[in-house]
Amino acid sequence: MATPEHCLYCFEALSASLENRKALTLSQVQKSYAEYLASSPTDKKQLPALRRLADASSSSSSSSSSSLSLASSTPATSISPSPSPESSSNEQPPPPESPLFVTWNTLHPRHGHVLRGCIGTFEPQPLEDGLSSYALISALQDMRFNPVSLKELPTLQVAVTLLTDFEDASDPMDWELGKHGLRISFHYHGKRYGSTYLPDVAVEQGWDKEETLTSLMRKAGWMGKKDKWTEVDLKVVRYQGRKESLEYAEYKKWRDWLNGKEGNEEKEDKDKK
Repeated sequence: MATPEHCLYCFEALSASLENRKALTLSQVQKSYAEYLASSPTDKKQLPALRRLADASSSSSSSSSSSLSLASSTPATSISPSPSPESSSNEQPPPPESPLFVTWNTLHPRHGHVLRGCIGTFEPQPLEDGLSSYALISALQDMRFNPVSLKELPTLQVAVTLLTDFEDASDPMDWELGKHGLRISFHYHGKRYGSTYLPDVAVEQGWDKEETLTSLMRKAGWMGKKDKWTEVDLKVVRYQGRKESLEYAEYKKWRDWLNGKEGNEEKEDKDKK
């Protein structure tokens, strides 16, 4: 579902905001990235494989957590290996709009990729507007962190998850580890609580289903005894999502190539005059 172009677009939106310049549109990013890949097929085809190796090595040392506010904008986090363009070539193209999450991770010298910000929405968003908006919101307005600064850009990784297949679970255990993300809601002592985990969080943490649910309840703010969680009437919505991630280094290579291409075109135009 999500693509490298979506990730590039998020980097472009954040970079442009921090540099006080106009960002490219999603269609411009998609067109230029196709030209970028075609400009050196042998070298560029290795990028998805390298990215998957980097993600796989970092996921074992990454920690993930999330919480869901009662508003439509929702902090969450997850880091996982990304599906490659080759493996998803037979899938349908991304929809024009989708619920989505944008996650920013920063590279730590000892702990690998560490959460730097993540906010998403369960309301379908046009990808053009939704990705750029939540790229900035998750980087600059996640209340758990200070806003991302320009000097931090080279340390960042972005991950985009497009959410699909929302279903009401028949009971709290009616979902599959590694396949479904969860969105829970419940009332406790007269207050309403809710939280979410993206599909790969439980597997990354090594949790079973019960551990995942109790962790979600804790994240929502539930302070009851752990062995009493089954006494709470949980409403569980399960969903699926496909993620793509990208390192700043890949964004920088593409942006440098694009800047060079634009510079050459300007020079050619001047020479013709």
